[in-house]
Amino acid sequence: MMNSLVDGGVRTLGDQSVGALGYGCWRLVNMSPEAAQARLECALDAGMNLIDTADVYGLDWGGSAFGEAEALMGDVLAQAPGLRDRMFLATKGGIVPGTPYDSEHLEAACDASLSRLGVEYVDLYQIHRPDLLAHPERTARVLERLLSSGKVRHVGVSNYSPTQTAALMAHLPGKIVSQQSEFSATHLKPLFDGVCDQCMQFKQLFLAWSPLGGGRLATERGSELAAVLDELALREQVERAIVCLAFILAHPARPVALVGSIDLSRIEMAARAKQVVLTRADVYRIIEASMGESLP
Repeated sequence: MMNSLVDGGVRTLGDQSVGALGYGCWRLVNMSPEAAQARLECALDAGMNLIDTADVYGLDWGGSAFGEAEALMGDVLAQAPGLRDRMFLATKGGIVPGTPYDSEHLEAACDASLSRLGVEYVDLYQIHRPDLLAHPERTARVLERLLSSGKVRHVGVSNYSPTQTAALMAHLPGKIVSQQSEFSATHLKPLFDGVCDQCMQFKQLFLAWSPLGGGRLATERGSELAAVLDELALREQVERAIVCLAFILAHPARPVALVGSIDLSRIEMAARAKQVVLTRADVYRIIEASMGESLP
């Protein structure tokens, strides 16, 4: 029997547990509260209790306004309040269209998110992108206030480099519990830039966004990477997208892969990734096919 690296077990974030797959709400816009509720319930039923959104979601994927995704989720929670108890609710702030980044006013951004969501606190609040003009000590003081106020239970960073994370951690020791970065079979940067290593070093949860490369990995044809993924999918009797999710779950940092589909059948099917068998040789084949060269 092959020894699989895929880890479909629960992950720990702070003092709470989350599933190996989470649900990303970037596309949860331009629909009725009933339609959004159906998708959130489907994700929760599939074990995706980490629900990831952001204040800026609503400016893409057919949305029409900053905050639209949070406001839509707020409508869902207003009509189905019991869903909140099933969620590890995460949101992000710090992107200000036209500025473009502002970490000085994260407290006001968080307050606005709580208002749109209609909740008293979020389980995880992340800085969406680093503000290059904010001193990490000042940013740390804002995050400290959010934690002490009870508005957020945990704090993390998104799209930070390891050195940017280290600078913030120096002023907020032991409080940064997560990092969120793009990671997929076609975007391997976290394997080599130190993000995965830093998460393992400090026991931070790694949240992988766009694990299907924005959907490209599910449809790409003709490349060596597509051929390897298709071969593994055939062996495991799953769709190629499921192998791509399993690839994320095979890393020893124990990432959470954020599923972003709004197709109910695909949300439900994603849970199969936890049962896929990928050996060390399989994972390295994917990495080398993605790089287009052999590892030394």
